[in-house]
Amino acid sequence: MAPFDYHRPDTVDEAVVLLETYGGDGKVLAGGQSLLPVLALRLTSLGHLIDIGRVQGLQAVDVHDDGAVFIGAAVTHARVEKSDVLAAAAPAVVGAMPYIGHRAIRSRGTVCGSLAHADPAAELPAVALAVGAEMTVRGPTGQRTVSAADFFEGYLSSALAEDELLVDVRFPAWGPRAGWSVLEVSRRHGDYALVGLVTTLEIDEAGLLRRPALSFFGVAGTPVRAAEAEKLLDGKAPDPALFAEAAKVVSGALEPRADDHASSEYRAHVAGVLTRRGLAEATERAGV
Repeated sequence: MAPFDYHRPDTVDEAVVLLETYGGDGKVLAGGQSLLPVLALRLTSLGHLIDIGRVQGLQAVDVHDDGAVFIGAAVTHARVEKSDVLAAAAPAVVGAMPYIGHRAIRSRGTVCGSLAHADPAAELPAVALAVGAEMTVRGPTGQRTVSAADFFEGYLSSALAEDELLVDVRFPAWGPRAGWSVLEVSRRHGDYALVGLVTTLEIDEAGLLRRPALSFFGVAGTPVRAAEAEKLLDGKAPDPALFAEAAKVVSGALEPRADDHASSEYRAHVAGVLTRRGLAEATERAGV
């Protein structure tokens, strides 16, 4: 690992000043799940490491009166995974945790760190996109909120500027008749997904699907929603035939990337299979 200067600010403002001062030569360390391996392999270099582990307020996990969940930038995967409160308030987030690496990784890696890293094969960006999460970003000119739809811009690229810090993420309130599913296919447990799907939906009083979201990861440069299939599902009664039709739409409309691990055709086929399974699982969890 190449040498660098280590900084440990106590406040968000101090962290932002450091980011503004050092620009692209400074990197934020929250848990180190993604940053430390690439530094150890010298796949990237930096002059300044900014450790936000003890920054005041970034360890907070709050469920507001409206049901929305706020998770601070220093909150680890393991803490979220073990929270009974979050299991009820943000079940899709908690449900994604077992897929993230291994226990040792989850004990160090952070939710916001995964979002900021913007790996398109990671689970949490797809969860954020499915549920409409919002990121709170602080920079030298103040604070702004960025929706998940606008946050992930490309492979390992987000809307964060070099002098901005992701402070927390807000997950909207979970409805009483809402369901979720997180499924993925990977070479080994703990590996990044070859294809993954986060499904969320609600069931209205008439028993019809509402606000269906099919958020895929591992198939493109960012997590992607299957908008055409979602439109097909919205307002329909859930049944296996409908789910099979949605799966065909997904396999036909999705244009997954190809790489050394899987062809585009394979990923499209698996995406269809996961669509059927994810919709069935989410519908069951919604109480149907």
